[in-house]
Parts: sequence; C-alpha cells; structure tokens
Amino acid sequence: MKLTKTLFLGSAAGLMAVSGAFAADLPVKAKAVEYVKICSLYGAGFYYIPGTDTCIKLGGYLRADAVLGANSDFSPNQSGVAGARNRLMNYYTFRAREDLNIDTRTATEYGVVRTFFDGVFTWTTGNYSGSGSATGGTVYSGTLGLNTSGATPALVGSSINGTDGNTSAGSLGVYYAFIQFAGFTMGKAVSQFDAPWTNYPGNITDNLVGGSGTVTGVTQFTYTADFGQGVTAAFSAEDATQYYQAGNLNMTGATAGGMIGGAYGTNAIGGSRSPNLVGQVRVDQAWGLFQASVAAHDNHVAYYGATEPTGHPDDKWGWAVQLALSIKNIPTGAGDTINIQGVYTDGATRYNFQNLSGSSYSLFGSSGTAYQSIGFANAPDTVFVTGSSQETVKTWGFRGAYTHNWDPYWNTAIYGAYAQAQFGTLAKTTLCGAAGTGGVFGGLAGVTGCNPDFAIGQAGIVTRWTPVKNLTFSADLTWTHLDQKYSGTVGVTPSGVTAKPTAVYELKDQDTLALILRAQRNW
Repeated sequence: MKLTKTLFLGSAAGLMAVSGAFAADLPVKAKAVEYVKICSLYGAGFYYIPGTDTCIKLGGYLRADAVLGANSDFSPNQSGVAGARNRLMNYYTFRAREDLNIDTRTATEYGVVRTFFDGVFTWTTGNYSGSGSATGGTVYSGTLGLNTSGATPALVGSSINGTDGNTSAGSLGVYYAFIQFAGFTMGKAVSQFDAPWTNYPGNITDNLVGGSGTVTGVTQFTYTADFGQGVTAAFSAEDATQYYQAGNLNMTGATAGGMIGGAYGTNAIGGSRSPNLVGQVRVDQAWGLFQASVAAHDNHVAYYGATEPTGHPDDKWGWAVQLALSIKNIPTGAGDTINIQGVYTDGATRYNFQNLSGSSYSLFGSSGTAYQSIGFANAPDTVFVTGSSQETVKTWGFRGAYTHNWDPYWNTAIYGAYAQAQFGTLAKTTLCGAAGTGGVFGGLAGVTGCNPDFAIGQAGIVTRWTPVKNLTFSADLTWTHLDQKYSGTVGVTPSGVTAKPTAVYELKDQDTLALILRAQRNW
C-alpha cells in the first residue's frame, strides 16, 4: 500500500511538471472568437462586419432567359441583321446572368453612411452578320469573351465564314456603385429623372419607349432633401455621355441607302461639356406615388467636317419633363398596382426613346408589289447641315401597366407604350424637300410620300409564377409597331451586312413580336 501511494504521488507530480512546461509555451490569454452578429438597424439580412460598427448585406439573383424573335435579350428585331428578318437573324437568344450586390451602412453623428455596389456576370448567345463579300460569308458580332476552354480571352468578331468556334461572349457589368451621405448620392445610381420602376411599369422586357430608364444607373452627384411625410426633392448633375445622347446628325452626309438603314446623316457629337441637370419632386404615400421630373441637356457638336477650320454650330440646350403616377392596392385585389407616366422632350430624345429601346429603326417585311417592304426611322436629339445651326427634334410619349395578383403565387400584367418623334423645317426640307417631293429621299423615283416623323406603339402581357419564395418563372410577350410616314416604293442598295440585294422595296409600316421566357432565383 505504501508503495502504491508513493508511485501515485510521483506520477501526479510528473504530470504537473509536464503541464506546467506546456502552459509556459501558450499565450497568457486566448483571444475570444468574434462571431457574426445580426444588425437589426436597417432591416432583414444585415450583419455586423466583425470588429466594426458597419453593417453589411449581400444579395443578388441568378437568371436564365430564352428570348424568341430577337437578336438580343431585351430589344425587338428593329434594325441591322435582326431587322433584316432573313437567314442571318437569330430565332432565339439565350442568356445566363448572375447578379451580386453589396450594401453597407454605418451610423455616424451626421447620419447613416451607405455604400452600394451591384455587378453582373453575363453570358449571351451571339449572332452573325453578312461580310459583304461577293462570295458570301458571315462575321461574328459580339464582344470580348472567354474561349471554349475558359482560359484565355479571345477576340470574337474577327473571324469570317463562321470559322471561330467561340459563338458566345461573356461580359462583366457594373450596374450601380455609389455612396450616400448626409443627403448626397455620389456615383452610379438610378437617374433622379426616372420613375421608381424605371423601364418596368409591370413588364420584364427592357425596351419600352415612352419614358426614361437608366436601369443600370448613371454616374451622378445628387442632393436629396427630405421634407417628411413622404415628400422629397432632388437636384442632380448626371453624366450625359453614356445614356443620354441620341445623336447630333449632320444631314449633309445623308444618303438614301443610309436612311433606309435608320441613319439620317453623320453623327457629330462632340466632347462632354456639361452634365445633364435634373430636378425631381416626389410624394410617396400609402396610396401610391406621384413624381414630377425635369432635365436640361446640352447638345455639343464637334465640327461640320473632319478638321477645325470647317467650323461648327453653337451648342443648343434641350430639355425634358416627365410626370409619373403609381396607384397601389386598388379594388381589384390586394397588391394590385397601376403605374403610368408621360414625357415630353425637345432636344433630349433619350428621356423618351430611352437607351435600351434605341431610336433607330430599319425593319424588312413582305410585300405584294415589290421585292420586299421596309420601314425605317430615326430620332436624334438635333439635326443640322454644314453651315447651319442645330434644330431640335421634339418627342412625346407615355407608358404604363396594370398588375393583378391572382393569388400569392400567380400575377399577370398588361402593359403598353407609345412615343412619337416630330422633326422641324430644316430636317423635312433637307430629307424630303419643301413639298415632300424632293431632298435626299423625297425626290427618288417611286416615292409618293416623304416625312421623317414617326411613332412607335407597343403592347404586351406578362405572367409570373412563384411556386416557392424567391423563385419566379415568367413569360412576357411584346408587340412593337413602327408607324412611319414614307409611302410608295424605292430602289436602293441596303447595307451589305443584312444580305439584302439592290432592289425595289415598298415603303410600309412594320410589326415585330418578341417573347421572353425567364427563370429567376433571388437570394
């Protein structure tokens, strides 16, 4: 027993000695693990960045689109090879897109400091255009993307006769990137001119006319005053160069062949001189929303010709005004909504024929009297001829939608849009002659009516099914009608990229249909 006790005490002493040696090698006190904590100050989904007083929220979506009857994901077949509507046009366009947004907020003695970033990774079906060669052949139309191995960037668009194995283009886009502090917004954000629904009063297609819509943001410096009770006012200086220049056309360079392609002369936009100046007043209440917006746009032309001594017209300011109204919770059902807006522009066309809708049209169709029919139009900001001043193009339009919720899983929206462009005396005289029977186009054999004024009408229906939260399947059908004012027939040579021959074409209004099928998972 004595021996056992001695061995036990000796072993215990040895273990204590060993543990003491190990303890000498460890820090005096282990640092506490910092766990991510929920930040409830700014709504659901925010967390504190460990070790800081800044809250962060991650979000985004993954979207898969199949578009029938269009060469892009958002525009109808309105020009180029898409408008040619022959063997060069795509019958479908596929797109896959991942969106990532990062929202951070920090409370300070001056109020909340917020930063917001939204970027997208996109892969879209490409398309081909004619090479113009007498032996035929096509050229891929796309952007820089990854080759089929996904390793090295390859320039797609440099190959002829379809020899390039890369038939799609991947891209990275920055939609929004801005800072908000003490009432100021600085960076790339939705234009203060836009209605809150931008291009989407109830639809998912991007190309509606009848209002502005910088759905991917515009770089700006903005101050917003909040008067309480849902009343705000904003003044903004916004970059004009990316989204708000429809063109300053020198019609001295206009040709009949160019006109039928939707080009009424040589575009001569100069360098940036002034941002667009935008003002907005908004009333946001439980019943809905009312907004009034105004904008001023500087039209600055480079030169009449290739060099400085050719001279230039003076700058001419254009302007736009828009009213928007949203009515919520109407008697037809919980959550049902009506969104409408109307706009008038003078020398600021992009506030009506917005960037994603475009303002140049050239569509071919069938004809019972000629080889084929064609409808074409163009709405720039201003036009001029060498030696003259700028003449503004005036437009007006509207768009709207009614959305009805059938139940918590299904909803349908019907929507429509309309926009009209009106040219002045200089444009009509140059292109069509004083009596509509002369000028660049009006004097051609077979032309019985010549007037560059035109209108675009659009109507559509979209149905959405949300079987589980944040997963939605949509089908959106859009009809677009070009109401142009030319009549008769014309013998011309269209652009070689469309593969259209030199022939006699009937001047005629045109229609087009596009269907978007979409699956989207928000997170």
